[in-house]
Amino acid sequence: MKPLVSILIPAFNAEQWLVDTLRSAIAQTWEQKEIIVVDDGSTDQTLAIARKFESGNVRVYTQKNQGAAATRNKAFSLCQGDYVQWLDADDLMSPNKIASQMEALDRCQSKRTLLSGSWGRFMYRSYNAKFTPSSLWCDLSPVEWLLRKMGQNIYMQTASWLVSRELTEAAGPWDVQLLGDDDGEYFCRVLLASDGVRFVPESKVFYRMAGSASLSYIGRSDKKREAQWRSMQLHMGYLRSLEESPRVRAACVKYLQTWMVFFYPERIDIFEQAQQIARDLGGEVVVPPLSWKYSWIDALFGRHMAKRAQLVLPNVRWSVVRWFDKVLLHVQGKRQAGNLPV
Repeated sequence: MKPLVSILIPAFNAEQWLVDTLRSAIAQTWEQKEIIVVDDGSTDQTLAIARKFESGNVRVYTQKNQGAAATRNKAFSLCQGDYVQWLDADDLMSPNKIASQMEALDRCQSKRTLLSGSWGRFMYRSYNAKFTPSSLWCDLSPVEWLLRKMGQNIYMQTASWLVSRELTEAAGPWDVQLLGDDDGEYFCRVLLASDGVRFVPESKVFYRMAGSASLSYIGRSDKKREAQWRSMQLHMGYLRSLEESPRVRAACVKYLQTWMVFFYPERIDIFEQAQQIARDLGGEVVVPPLSWKYSWIDALFGRHMAKRAQLVLPNVRWSVVRWFDKVLLHVQGKRQAGNLPV
């Protein structure tokens, strides 16, 4: 018997995207699969749409709204798979995504190997997704993976992973206290429990960019700032538990400096904590500089006004680009998720 793979889809107000996401899950060429959708108290037609797909291997559940992490935990509690494929309700997979990773698993023969794959960004036109390789797109040890992620400010998209049940159980549940970066923190724990990452380039995921609607978008939310700060502290602890060295300390300091733009000047207390941590690590965190586009606003009207412009102007540009991409989708004709390029 081939291993059963559970495709777990948390969904909240995803009526616009869920059909294509479910089609991409159903179209997986790996036959031994179950698909579990957990509706997190949606107020639109998400649950009704999901119900239309119910079958022998597609099961749909609903709960009161509890947030993404709690919904993922619920989905895992309901699954029976030997392997877990996390899939957000607006993302897509190429038909051979799971099969190619399972084939790679046959060659490494370890349930503690964490499988990753390539992923590309898109807005509306999945067939126009941009795949941009990073230094994480290769086989890596857990410590090397975290060093690159934190030192270079890069990441792997959630659906790019395929995780054994053994690894999933060893990592523990998703942290329901984290309103943002819950996936980053969760996969740190998966990495720590693993014996390394095996990268499978032909395994492709299509990540729909949501802009300010994304759960990871911090914006002006103080709760998300606090969640991000907690996740960052956990990240540094995880990396240092694997290795305590000059290169690890340097990566932690760089990681702190990169993210201070989201905390200064709104949360001086967190900025000062970061400065102290950096000093303890033998480095320094300074006031994050503004690009030339916003530095003149800082000089004339102050940092708070400059930060406000830094939030608003990219969102305006994003809205225009997103609208144009939607227009192109209708002009060029919509392609179904089942016809995604392999």
